[in-house]
Amino acid sequence: MNAEQQYIDLFSQTEAMICQHSTEVMNTPRATAFADFERLGFPTRKQEKYKYTDVSKFFEPDYGLNLNRLDIPVNPYEVFKCDVPNMSTSLYFVVNDAFYNKALPAPHLPDGVIFGSLKEMAEKHPELVKKYYGKLADTSKDGVTAFNTTFAQDGVLLYVPKNVALERPIQLVNILRGDVNFLVNRRVLIVLEDGAQARMLVCDHAMDAVNFLATQVIEVFVGENAVFDLYELEETHTSTVRISNMYVRQEANSNVLLNGMTLHNGTSRNTTEVLLAGEGAEINLCGMAIADKNQHVDNNTSIDHAVPNCTSNELFKYVLDDQSVGAFAGLVLVRPDAQHTSSQQTNRNLCATREARMYTQPQLEIYADDVKCSHGATVGQLDENALFYMRQRGIPAREARLLLMFAFVNEVIDTIRLDALKDRLHLLVEKRFRGELNKCQGCAICK
Repeated sequence: MNAEQQYIDLFSQTEAMICQHSTEVMNTPRATAFADFERLGFPTRKQEKYKYTDVSKFFEPDYGLNLNRLDIPVNPYEVFKCDVPNMSTSLYFVVNDAFYNKALPAPHLPDGVIFGSLKEMAEKHPELVKKYYGKLADTSKDGVTAFNTTFAQDGVLLYVPKNVALERPIQLVNILRGDVNFLVNRRVLIVLEDGAQARMLVCDHAMDAVNFLATQVIEVFVGENAVFDLYELEETHTSTVRISNMYVRQEANSNVLLNGMTLHNGTSRNTTEVLLAGEGAEINLCGMAIADKNQHVDNNTSIDHAVPNCTSNELFKYVLDDQSVGAFAGLVLVRPDAQHTSSQQTNRNLCATREARMYTQPQLEIYADDVKCSHGATVGQLDENALFYMRQRGIPAREARLLLMFAFVNEVIDTIRLDALKDRLHLLVEKRFRGELNKCQGCAICK
């Protein structure tokens, strides 16, 4: 039995159960998504977009799924104590792929802001969720998106109404918990109306030393003059596979910062597709990966300049050690009417050993004649002259290597527009390079 067939059979047998434990808004596109999944199947390396990661093989093992939505015996507010100095956040949790609502923090959200379980909010605000859910994540074009839409039963909704600004960042912690090999399907829907402002930090953690496979689909709608920051921090373990697809649409004069940081993982495949649909929109798309052992990090990005006078800045950096593998494929598309586009794409990579492998594919397609665009990529090793210079001044070889690697990724960390998080990331990255356990201070999950 191939990987697709076991899930086709599973959905056919459990469709009623899946729909029963979800909501009408999420159930409506399910049949279409299932038909698309049957047609597309899981992506393989034969597809150009997935040439560096064979996604299909990760679905071949037999995983457990919580389709009957049984309670998971964990209180995340007891096991996770985030103590980032001076970073006062509104803290929420997703356990596997269900929003944890048995204990919630004291409300700090302004009037009109909605944050919580996608399933519950779709029942309370069906017209709002129906207007946006599934509108960016096209199941006809991607097998993982089709699979996720077929099986997702809950998720997270963030809605910020017109001209409302969230002073306190929202922190969402995804916790993987299971006694057996487990598959989860997470869904996130983010909507900022015109003039809204919000910042969100999403952290991935794994509690148990079993094999986890997580699919994730994020849809982000950013209205005119809205400002949105999204930071993703992955700190799981080497038996975790994460496949995440993010779709972003920006309207006129909006400003978005996306920063995805992989500090510890098994295999990660992240897709980010941004549509600049309104004039004056600006996207800052950043990423950083630190990998060793046999870890694998693959980032595939696409920025579509569909209208004139938009700006995109893209920066991705990798540090690869041991036998780790990194991949980056970034497409910037400037359409014929997108005059006065400004775009810069940079990918810099550091291979600390001869066994580490990096694949980079920067792409720039320009169909307008009055633009300012550049792109480039490099793959190299530590500067031996710099190492020699530092050792001549009494710095041990190991410490000199650490300092050079830290300086290399520092540029990505400095794009963070949340000072407390920036300071904390400097410390976490230093600990990662030193080979120490990665954890937020006080986090019982990572002890």
